[in-house]
Amino acid sequence: MKSRIKNSRKIVLTCFIICLNTVFSFAQNKLTIEIQNLRSNKGQILLALFNENKEKIGGEYGKIENKKCIIIFENISKGNYAFRYFHDENNNDELDLNWLGIPKEGYGFSNNAVIKFGPPSFEEWLFPINENIKMICLPRY
Repeated sequence: MKSRIKNSRKIVLTCFIICLNTVFSFAQNKLTIEIQNLRSNKGQILLALFNENKEKIGGEYGKIENKKCIIIFENISKGNYAFRYFHDENNNDELDLNWLGIPKEGYGFSNNAVIKFGPPSFEEWLFPINENIKMICLPRY
């Protein structure tokens, strides 16, 4: 009798764990970022990903081919996110600026947020992730 109860508990526990894993696997999403119209294939893309609280949660270096770069983030939970990036043409890991403080390398923000007299507000960068999404971005030079 005791072995039947133990076996039943094992079966119930196993079913519970399988169901729980299924629920968590559906809660994760993929964010694909494609940066197009780059000036050249030189260098790399440096991208920083932020949560809605302006906390950096990820960063990637992206390889450039055919004047575009694709960066993928896996296992992203539902929520609001933002990113910024720049085309590090000389591989020095810095956004190079001219003497007026204007970027000499390409740069951009999620949602292709418009740059006016300075960077766009963080709220303009924010976008929701509720499922797998792909964003096309166009850098500004």
